[in-house]
Amino acid sequence: MTDEPFRDGLIREMPNLRAFAVSLCGSLHLADDLVQETLVKAWSNADKFQPGTNLRAWLFTILRNTFYSLRRSRASEVADVEGLHAARLAVRPGQEGHLDLMDFRRVLAELPDEQREALILIGASGLSYEEAAEVCGSAVGTIKSRVNRARVRMAELLGIESADDIGPDRNSAGITQAEPWR
Repeated sequence: MTDEPFRDGLIREMPNLRAFAVSLCGSLHLADDLVQETLVKAWSNADKFQPGTNLRAWLFTILRNTFYSLRRSRASEVADVEGLHAARLAVRPGQEGHLDLMDFRRVLAELPDEQREALILIGASGLSYEEAAEVCGSAVGTIKSRVNRARVRMAELLGIESADDIGPDRNSAGITQAEPWR
C-alpha cells in the first residue's frame, strides 16, 4: 500500500514526528535518525496500515517503540543522564529565553519516562488524550493522570507557584510594560 495518499501522509507527519523524537532523545541528530528509521519502518510495513485509521498515532507508535528498543539495546552504554558532560561543553546562552528553555529541558528530562512521554504527546505534539492513549497502549484516564502529575512535578522543580512566576522578572517586565516617553 505505498500509494500517493500514504506517502503524502508520511510527509505531512514528519514535523510532528521530529518534534516528538527531539523531546524523547534530547538531540536533533539522534531525533533525525529516529524519524528516518520510523519512516523506513512505516514505508516497509505500509501494507499493515489500515486506511481510514489514525496514521499519526500509528507513526508515533512506531517511533516510540523504535526509541525504546534502541534505548534498551544501548543500556550497557554510559549515558550522560544529568547532562553534566554536555553542560561543560555547551556555551552559555546570551538571552534569558535560552536559559528558561534549558531549565525546561532539564526538568523535563527528570520526569519519569511515562510522564514525559504523555506530556509531550499532549502538550507538544497536539495529540488528543485518546490518540496519546492509543500510542502508549494505555487507558485515557492513565494518560490524563500522567500529564497532570508531570505538570505538577515540573512546576515544583521549576519553583512555579503561580502564573506570576512565568515570564520576565519584575525589572524586565517594568521596562517592557512602561509607557513610552512622550
